[in-house]
Amino acid sequence: MQTPTNVHIDIDLHGQTLTLLDERDHEIKKYDVSTATKGGGEFEGSHQTPRGKHRIRAKIGAGAPPGTVFKARRPTGEIYSLELAQSAPREDWILSRILWLCGEEIGRNRLGAMDSMRRFIYIHGAADTAVMGKPGSMGCIRMSNSDVIDLFERVDVGTKVLIHE
Repeated sequence: MQTPTNVHIDIDLHGQTLTLLDERDHEIKKYDVSTATKGGGEFEGSHQTPRGKHRIRAKIGAGAPPGTVFKARRPTGEIYSLELAQSAPREDWILSRILWLCGEEIGRNRLGAMDSMRRFIYIHGAADTAVMGKPGSMGCIRMSNSDVIDLFERVDVGTKVLIHE
């Protein structure tokens, strides 16, 4: 799949959707997501999804098999399975691909205790049991594994991301 240029991402916390848009704001594709259970918020330790202007700072996991488990942005060598899930029932799984976000607004989501990148805010794949379309994460934007792999192939490092309620 060829990556389109000048695309950007709109994440609607209220609607629990991520929309990929072209340079004219025409929808390319819309995905259901799951953002923070505690809603929108910028502070470190809040377990909320940061709002405002962001960009993709890093793409991690290119070519990894679907369901690859990541810890500290590195593949563990494991593939998500029911048995693995049962061994760690409280785990908020980071699977398949990671799009690491960097805030663009100093004092809102960049630098200090509000820095999205330092908070390790990602768009990432989630366990099959994670319900999309309703809040459920600890701050990140969770997607189904097939959807995050699809999105990963459509965007570049530097792609703009707007997160709003």
